[in-house]
Amino acid sequence: MSSSYWAEILLILNLSFICLLSSAIQVDYDANAIIINGERRVIFSGAIHYPRSTPQIWPDLIQKAKDGGLDAIETYIFWNAHEPQRRQYDFSGNLDFVKFFKLVQEAGLYVIIRIGPYVCSEWNYGGFPVWLHNIPGIQLRTNNEIYKNEMQIFTTKIVNVCKEAKLFAPQGGPIILAQIENEYGNIMGPYKEAGKSYINWCAQMATSQNIGVPWIMCQQSDAPQPMINTCNGFYCDEFVPNNPKSPKMWTENWTGWFKKWGDKDPHRTPQDVSFAVARFFQAGGVLQNYYMYHGGTNFGRDAGGPFIITSYDYDAPLDEYGNLNQPKWGHLKQLHEAIKLGEKILTSGNVTTKQFGNGVNLTTYSNTTSGERFCFLSNTNTSQDANVDLQQDGKYFVPAWSVSILHGCNKEVYNTAKVNTETTVMVKKPIELGTKLSWMWAQETIRDTLHGKGSFKATKLIEQKEATSDASDYLWYMTSIENMGSSSHNATLYVKSSGQVLHAYVNSKHIGSQFGYDFEFKQPAILRPGKNFLTLLSATVGLQNYGEFFDLGPEGLPGGPVELNVDGMASLNLSSNIWNYKVGLNGEAKRLYDPNSPHAHIWKTSKKLPIGKPMKWYKTSFKIPPGTSPVVVDLQGMGKGHAWVNGNSLGRYWPSQIADTNGCSDTCDYRGEYKPEKCVTNCGNPSQRWYHVPRSFLNDGTNTLILFEEMGGNPSHVSFQTVAAAAV
Repeated sequence: MSSSYWAEILLILNLSFICLLSSAIQVDYDANAIIINGERRVIFSGAIHYPRSTPQIWPDLIQKAKDGGLDAIETYIFWNAHEPQRRQYDFSGNLDFVKFFKLVQEAGLYVIIRIGPYVCSEWNYGGFPVWLHNIPGIQLRTNNEIYKNEMQIFTTKIVNVCKEAKLFAPQGGPIILAQIENEYGNIMGPYKEAGKSYINWCAQMATSQNIGVPWIMCQQSDAPQPMINTCNGFYCDEFVPNNPKSPKMWTENWTGWFKKWGDKDPHRTPQDVSFAVARFFQAGGVLQNYYMYHGGTNFGRDAGGPFIITSYDYDAPLDEYGNLNQPKWGHLKQLHEAIKLGEKILTSGNVTTKQFGNGVNLTTYSNTTSGERFCFLSNTNTSQDANVDLQQDGKYFVPAWSVSILHGCNKEVYNTAKVNTETTVMVKKPIELGTKLSWMWAQETIRDTLHGKGSFKATKLIEQKEATSDASDYLWYMTSIENMGSSSHNATLYVKSSGQVLHAYVNSKHIGSQFGYDFEFKQPAILRPGKNFLTLLSATVGLQNYGEFFDLGPEGLPGGPVELNVDGMASLNLSSNIWNYKVGLNGEAKRLYDPNSPHAHIWKTSKKLPIGKPMKWYKTSFKIPPGTSPVVVDLQGMGKGHAWVNGNSLGRYWPSQIADTNGCSDTCDYRGEYKPEKCVTNCGNPSQRWYHVPRSFLNDGTNTLILFEEMGGNPSHVSFQTVAAAAV
């Protein structure tokens, strides 16, 4: 071959190498900026959790975040979802965070990855897989070698997945920051010296991963170097990093709040969210992340708590279905645009603050070389508006609890209290199916458990996580009692439950149900002569996800006691009886939630549909019209249970849980510090009536909805609707 040919090949290789090098992104920082390839930046970020939506709507969510003025998307990595069984990993479907991150990069945005691997997030067990809890000798989130080994294995696995996909900024990828641990400083005290040793180990382990971008620790005032400690909360303007060289970063600005079954709808006004953000940047903030920007849905059994509802809407700028939550989305978009006008001065200029009294302050950022200025004029008074005369720079009206942004310090380009974005509400429109839904039903067979038949036994009452490894919400506790007499006896059954739901049966008769965090169950029962069967069904409604030693919080009936108080006789403590156990429901084992289950013969049709009865399965078929509007199923009339469409879990439902009638108002005063009980709505209504059915779950033809009803409901009122925005 000619020398010119080889010269061309070498030229191409050299150009390719240069392009490869140029694609690498260098991430640095100082006290005033995140520095990306030498450019000094302030960063607006928003949390979008990939498993709380579906891959089909990821691009739309990401584009709306970009259109809203964000620079980055933040997400946790969910350990229990990715490693449901020890060393068996799942990165498929809506767990494919590599695909999610690449879509973020294609949109021109950065990624903040929060590996944790503890995440809190109102997620089941805080993101920990329950098999971890069941390893002998383990202690979670402390200086325990077994736990630290598992945490390092998972963290390294996630880092390696990212490296293989070239997702870190130095590889040309979108990840500019990574987080290890999560809000440990909030609960660190009870762990004492072991907690301090653990957090130091976390920093060392994270640094050893060599990812090439900064590591952060949120709510960790003693975060060891080179970790950057950050702030979470409704307001973080007063936060100061523990290192004067670290940028001031706010990893969770709570745009609303989560909700539990029985709660009202939380609402944080756009005026207050924007006020908090403006105050943060007025006080030298560099990076701010909205938690959440899109909350989404707790599909499957992912909701934590306990008692967190299936919707994770969070009153975020994008609602549960991905619609713009107006005016919040638009008002924040304008805020981002206003602050970006001063980005160069905010990250490089000098700063001074003048106090006018009564909560009014003027903060001026200035470039002494160019003479450019950028100002924040704030009024933190909760009731009194302010008229401020800045002499040659003009006169300004600053409402109470607001911040004005002054471009050039002489032109108001934004005020947090002055909302000019149109307000919209989400309207649910019934879908005309042509005919009323036709239902089939099946009985959850419980004859085996009512007669004490289980899969393993013990002479003690076992904690529920230990027994089930969280394979199901349900655990059956079964024992028997001999009545040696010839006549029946009246008795009272006493059960000490650690939560969250209990159904009690004596001799196949349901004698009562109860739910709560930690409760005492008492109900009358009749003991017949001879052998009597006691069957207790314990159900979880999301495992605890927050607090010191939260992982040790018991579920089910660990240790009891379980007692029978028989009239005229001494109390019988049954806690050390031989107890039989069974995990889950027969319907779960038979996959009745799957339309393709081989047990189709179980389903029945009858002229009179059984309603109001516990432990029933219901099935119906439906068609959805074409279009792109989000689809929901209205489960009004149902009790408590779980819903599936075409075998895809929509999550738990509990529309019979009604919020109380107190505390709601038609007006909402944005002024003053926000608390979750402020400005609530939806009093006297179900905490969640509508459940998201992602269009990717649906077929063009016939679709199947299957419900498992635990407590008793009436599916004849169930309907499908679409959701669309309407101006107010």
